[in-house]
Amino acid sequence: MPTTLRHSPGARVGLSIAVATGLYGISFGALSVSSGLDIWQTSALSLLLFSGGSQFAFIGVIAGGGSGAAAAGAAALLGIRNAVYGMQLNALLHPRGWRRFAAAQVTIDESLATSTGQTVLVEQKRGFWVAGLGIFVLWNVFTLIGALAGDAVGDPKQWGLDGAAVAAFLGLLWPRLRSKEAGAIAAVCALATVLTVPLVSPGVPILVAAVVAGAIGWFGFRHGPAGEGLEPDVDPYPGPPDAPGSTDAQAPR
Repeated sequence: MPTTLRHSPGARVGLSIAVATGLYGISFGALSVSSGLDIWQTSALSLLLFSGGSQFAFIGVIAGGGSGAAAAGAAALLGIRNAVYGMQLNALLHPRGWRRFAAAQVTIDESLATSTGQTVLVEQKRGFWVAGLGIFVLWNVFTLIGALAGDAVGDPKQWGLDGAAVAAFLGLLWPRLRSKEAGAIAAVCALATVLTVPLVSPGVPILVAAVVAGAIGWFGFRHGPAGEGLEPDVDPYPGPPDAPGSTDAQAPR
């Protein structure tokens, strides 16, 4: 029997991620206005585009004197990953009706990671929706606050907002690194990211890391034992052995 929403691990993780990530919207709002966009354009970007990496890439090009077409192209390049996320989440959660449109809008790095970090279907759904909708609401609210405050906000790094979102995402990733294979892949991808940061535009290194991870996964599946992938055979959020949905409770004795 599934737990209530109040005690749901997926909802709790999703809410914490929503708060940490949503707060960083202040940074986007302030930087967007300083790059030349007005308050309404800034709010429209967060409301309609709703993809942090793509949004920062867009205002980065604008701030550097680039055209709107160039800014849109950079944002679209970074948004490709969301299409891949959408295919994965559609197969996992099977949204129907109007929920498919809502799910498409809130499919981002954090909602995907929160969902796939759970092992029970109901918790995967709760994690996805709480993280996705929570971030959507808070990101837009704090974008508007940042845009209105403008220069009064100062450098977001002074407030630690840049590190809050990163720390929250690392917290989602860490439980998935219990196997040697997963840890090795993460290390290689981290190295690829560090090496490409000085060479390419912001946001592109994560695409490079994704390609590296995909290549390792592809060759791992092709050359590894049949039926064995790279996903660690552990429950990233273990509960009591007899808890509903626990992998230990379902394992044969």
